Amino acid sequence: MDADRVRAGTAVRGQGPVVSADADFAQRPVRDGAGPAVDVHGLAKRYGEVVAVAGVDFSVAQGEVFALLGPNGAGKSTTIKMLCTLARPTSGRATVAGYDVLSAAREVRRRIGLVFQEQTLDDQLTAEENLRFHAVLYGVPHDRVEPRIARVLDLVALSDRRRHLVSTYSGGMARRLEIARGMLHTPRILFLDEPTLGLDPQTRALMWDDVLRLREEEGVTIFLTTHYMDEAEYADRIAIIDHGSIIALGTPSALKASVGADTVTLGTDDDEAALASLKRVGYTAVHTEGGITVFVDDEESAVGPIVSAAEVPVRTVRARRPTLDDVFLHFTGREIREQHGEAVPMFARAHGARRR
Repeated sequence: MDADRVRAGTAVRGQGPVVSADADFAQRPVRDGAGPAVDVHGLAKRYGEVVAVAGVDFSVAQGEVFALLGPNGAGKSTTIKMLCTLARPTSGRATVAGYDVLSAAREVRRRIGLVFQEQTLDDQLTAEENLRFHAVLYGVPHDRVEPRIARVLDLVALSDRRRHLVSTYSGGMARRLEIARGMLHTPRILFLDEPTLGLDPQTRALMWDDVLRLREEEGVTIFLTTHYMDEAEYADRIAIIDHGSIIALGTPSALKASVGADTVTLGTDDDEAALASLKRVGYTAVHTEGGITVFVDDEESAVGPIVSAAEVPVRTVRARRPTLDDVFLHFTGREIREQHGEAVPMFARAHGARRR
């Protein structure tokens, strides 16, 4: 697929007017099975002079698993906060479950589940007590509370720990309980903000079994943010976000195909000299954490010529087919492991919170 076909609009609309309620746009929800679960147009968020989200556009189909992939500070959490009505957009518009996030915030909240990056369970209560408290907050009818608790605990394989204190849970178990809590009131869309942060690979895989079971058995739409490439592979579609802008959007296979190249990575005695030599003879190459990465049509046949063209001693060679790491590298010129740190300073977030 041509790279331009998977690029999303990235124009910065942060200088546009502050959003106001639009009754025609907001008040009529889509019917179940009709229209997107999430629909975003020019959504932007500024904190003073800091642009956290720079006018993004995308939509999420009902029943889809959609991943917002990017490094720390790229704008993922800010985007999810705006969609969940926890932060007010500076400009643009968005609907969730057919309701406008500004003029119909209460209706949005009634139809979503949200799992934050930080754990928000009361660890001095049991799993059942945490879920019952959540049921009260969301007004779950009394006759439905017990069946829903049993159902969601079964979905995340925690039925046998129902009456145990959360303080006795492992990190992975607590995360799964938070997902169960987010599903208790039968939301149409479940938002997961970095859901497996800090979990080991085995626990992450088990948690994803639970999440995909929710989609299959409950028909819920899953919207997640992550900086883990392997986690993004679970998604039906991925939007890559960087510096507040969506730079590519498509299925995992289409995004990898858009790179249009295999890669050969060299470790040399002088990477700068090797990079200059390779570029001089026409190779597309960039400096990466592992050395010099060269984009080629066929990695097997390209290794020998590339080693010769480097013109410096080569210590290591690694050749492989495209991955999502390569997609991010292709569109940004760097690897996702280069973490930016928090994009929005604490003083700016506090200032923004006071103004909401």
